[in-house]
Amino acid sequence: MPYEDSRGRPEAAHHVILEEREQLSVSGVEEVESFDENTIIMVTARGNLIVRGENLHIEKLSLDGGDLRVEGNIDSLTYEDSGRDRAGGFFARLFG
Repeated sequence: MPYEDSRGRPEAAHHVILEEREQLSVSGVEEVESFDENTIIMVTARGNLIVRGENLHIEKLSLDGGDLRVEGNIDSLTYEDSGRDRAGGFFARLFG
């Protein structure tokens, strides 16, 4: 019988730091799915994170290290399930 590690794969650390609602630092970022001045959608180690606001700009993005830095007027941070195992997928639920 082959050896199976019951612990699963280790998850990357995920931290969110919001300063004065104008600067956001996120670690554990795996992918940025889309972005514009009002919305940034990213895949993190803990699910999809949606950042909404005005004049949003990605100041730093390092997918190797999983770090993202956003500046602008941040109104909300929302987590969604990954949607990979649900019918319709992430965007169907977001815009449906």
